Amino acid sequence: MLILFIAAVWAGAQNALAGGGTFLTLPALMASGLDARAANITSSLGLFPGQVNTAWLGRTLVSGVGQVSFGVLAAISVLGGMIGAGLLLLTPPVVFAVLLPWLVLFATVMFAWGSFRPPTTSGMHLSPAAAALLQFVIAVYGGYFGGGIGFLMLAVFTAAGLGVRAAGATKNGLAMMMNASTVLILVFTPGISWLRVAVVAVGALVGGYCGMLLMRRINERYLRLGVVVLGLTLTVALFLGAQHPGTQ
Repeated sequence: MLILFIAAVWAGAQNALAGGGTFLTLPALMASGLDARAANITSSLGLFPGQVNTAWLGRTLVSGVGQVSFGVLAAISVLGGMIGAGLLLLTPPVVFAVLLPWLVLFATVMFAWGSFRPPTTSGMHLSPAAAALLQFVIAVYGGYFGGGIGFLMLAVFTAAGLGVRAAGATKNGLAMMMNASTVLILVFTPGISWLRVAVVAVGALVGGYCGMLLMRRINERYLRLGVVVLGLTLTVALFLGAQHPGTQ
């Protein structure tokens, strides 16, 4: 539990500074004795309070996309999150353990792309309808796993014409909405380790507060690079574990 708490504090600070906290809580929860699917569910539940706090702090900057209001985007995110969470519960733990390395690899690639890609060119443009459709797809993925959703949403909203600050705040608000619907479904999963959920939640909140204090003192680019390295390491470990189940 102490190791899990330390990982959650780090994850909370990481989310406040650069994102990617799931890459820390997921392996820590698996190391604490949970299978891959249970660890993913516990991580989603434990990190949710920190997401609520982040969304609340940026609430005045949220925006819609053209004729598609923020309320419509929120409804789309809630629906997609519920569908993704339902699909997760329908996935047998053994199957999810096979999918997990690919999900982490995809999330790592998305994180790296969002962190180090060149700024969006003025020639890129998505229509409001296309942005809404992509948001639904992202929400389904977010309800199922969630890694990399922040950068996927940032890419969509900046390409649809939102400024960086508005896109960031809107992304945080919609992530909170989709995860709220996810939590409402996952909370009824039998056998949840509420002690682990509480440890992750408290640790992430403490880490998030510390991250806000350190925001102007730490080079965010190095933090993002660290997340990519961590994600690739976790991907390799999960692929090796899938080939040799006895080593997990």
